[in-house]
Order: sequence, then structure tokens, then C-alpha cells
Amino acid sequence: MIHFPRTALAQTLVTALQGKAVFGDAHNGLFLAAPRRTGKSTFLQADLKPALEQQGVVVVYVDLWADQRRDPGTLIAEAIGRALQPRLGLVSKAARAVGVEKVTIAGALTIDTSKIGKLDGVTLPEALRVLREAAKAPVALIIDEAQHALTSEAGEAAMAALKSARDQLNRPGEVNLMLVMSGSDRDKLLRLVNTNGAPFYGSQIQRMPELDQDFLAHIVQLIEVQRPDVKPVDADMLLGAFRGFGSRPQFFMEALGQALSPLANLSTRFEVAMLESARQRQADDEAQMESDYLGLRAIEQAVLWRLLEQGQRFRPYDAEALRFYRDKTGQPVTAQKAQNALEALRQHAPAMVWKSARGEYAVDDAAMHRWFERRVEGATWPPADTQLKLDLEKSPHKGV
Repeated sequence: MIHFPRTALAQTLVTALQGKAVFGDAHNGLFLAAPRRTGKSTFLQADLKPALEQQGVVVVYVDLWADQRRDPGTLIAEAIGRALQPRLGLVSKAARAVGVEKVTIAGALTIDTSKIGKLDGVTLPEALRVLREAAKAPVALIIDEAQHALTSEAGEAAMAALKSARDQLNRPGEVNLMLVMSGSDRDKLLRLVNTNGAPFYGSQIQRMPELDQDFLAHIVQLIEVQRPDVKPVDADMLLGAFRGFGSRPQFFMEALGQALSPLANLSTRFEVAMLESARQRQADDEAQMESDYLGLRAIEQAVLWRLLEQGQRFRPYDAEALRFYRDKTGQPVTAQKAQNALEALRQHAPAMVWKSARGEYAVDDAAMHRWFERRVEGATWPPADTQLKLDLEKSPHKGV
């Protein structure tokens, strides 16, 4: 996979995180939202992390999506522990300097990194403070898919602890702890900042710029160097294809490799083939969502419909919602039946509904919102089971 360095964007964010930007609040926490597979994680690891390290910052990176079976709070604590381990020789002295005296082994003060964040171990703020003192440098904690922390009580507690650590370590004119939280679903990430009880209440979600013309110019240059026989490349047409792939570089590059293969045997320019591939990918994605939706029971369809329509305003069991379910299914629906439907949607493979530890619900894949909105705008919602319709039309008992 080709990496397109986004150096300028990384440097801009580093300046903001250090509190050196004239405007902005990134030094209190940077929250970035970008759809899945659009290069967000690659940017965080290959561009932002090195840019911070070049400024002498100790960077701790953790992806909460990497192992969804494990508690997000544990993953965050373990990532901090791994950053501490190389500095264990310095920890004892640093810990005494900041007043951390939690674990004593063989008469010497140390920290058991496997117990960070647990009842018998140091807290996350303490561990981050020791890491800061041991490294003699600011610390940046990058949490990818941060919204997943809200799916457990321990994850929520970890977020609150990080907010506390930020308040303890940072002071006017001195940023010792930088927090970067990214998410593939802006609506879910908003739950970290948009209510009085949210750990980072008052912070703003920023949409991470998607790869666009600069990325395509880089790709066009590579193509023309390696395949001079296709020069000149139609950059505008290729950009249209990239956007047709949802600005997702992985899918775009896979299709590009096939279109430029000597075995492709194309009857047209490869740019035209790329546009067709993009249209086919979008059609396949939407067909899969339609198939998944039509495969649900009537009550599950109604609940998912309500969730897609209401978004963050979704209240699954209020009187209005129960009337909506009744209207769509043609029969009374109790709160218990709605709850069972939501649980079935969560257990669906792949999951169709996400639930926070506070009982808030959201569509698991934000792309389904875009699919829903396009169909509503095109007056093609809800999806119809065309095969069932054909079967009924062919039935000899039709009209009986």
C-alpha cells in the first residue's frame, strides 16, 4: 500500500496540540472524525506520531478497534504501561519526586505496569505523570476509535481519568499531556463532548480532511513514471473515481492495480474502467446493506428505521417510538419487544447497532446513514423485497 505523507497537516496539528496556535482548543484535546478506511489511522501512526516525536514528545498510541473483545479501559492502561516499561529504571526516582508510592517490591519503589488503572495499581493520571517525569518530555496519548471506550463502564472511567490527568498535568503556557481522540463515526464521538456528563464536555469535534486532489496528483505522477504508455493520465476522471470509492484509498488502489494490470485486457482507457469499478463498488455496498435490512424481522426493521431517522434523538421505548413500531409492523410492540429487537441488531453479524455503557444507541456503520439519506431523497425508502413481490405476483392464489 502506497503511503501519501500529509506532512503539512501533521505539523499544523502538532502546533495546535502544543498550544501554539493563535485560535483553537486542541491543547485541551483534539477530536478528529473521519469515515472508516479513509486513511485516518495511517495518518495518525505514519504522520502525526512521527511529527510529535520530532518535537521530543513521547507518543502513546492505542487502537480500541484492534481487539473489540477486550475492555477499552484495559487497552488504554496497557498502552501506557508499554510506554513506561523501557523507563522502569527511571521510574522509582521519578515516582518519589511526584509523590507516587503505590507498589513496593524488595524494598524498592516501582510500578507494576500490568496493574495500571486497577484497584491495586497506580491510576491512569499517576502513570501518565510518572511517564512525563521519567521521560522529561511532554506526553501525547493518541486513542484511535475512541468512541469504543463508551461501550464499557471501565472505558468511560478511563476517559474521565484522562480528563483528570490533562487538568493535573497542564497549566497555562505549558502543555505536558496532549490528548488525541479519533473516531470513524462523528455521532458516536460526540458523546464524549456534548453533554454535561461527558468527560470532555465543551470540546469540539473536527472533521479530518479527506485525501483529495493532492493525493491524486501523487498517484498520477507514480502512474506516469511507471506506465509512460498511458500518458497523459486524466486526473479529473481518476479523482471522480476516487470519490466514487468514498475517498477510501485501499479500495481505490486495489481497483487501480487491476485496471493497470497487463492481464486486464481493457477495451477502453483505464480511467473509464476505474469509474465503472467505483460505481460497481457503491452498488455492491448498497446492495449488501439492502440485503442485510431485508433479512431482518419486521420489528427489527422498524427499530433500525427509527434509529436511522432519529439519530442522536433516538429514544427506543418512548410512546412515540412504540407508535412508530406499531405503524410499521401492523401490530402492537411493547418496550420489551423493542429491546429484544435492539439486542438482536447488536448481535447481528456484522453488528448493525452500537450501544454505549449508558444505554445510548447508534447505527454501527455510519455509511448506513448515508445510504438511508440517499434512498429517502430518491423516494426509494423503505427497501422492498422484490423477490417476494415477484413470487406473490406469480402466485395462482393472487387476489384470493
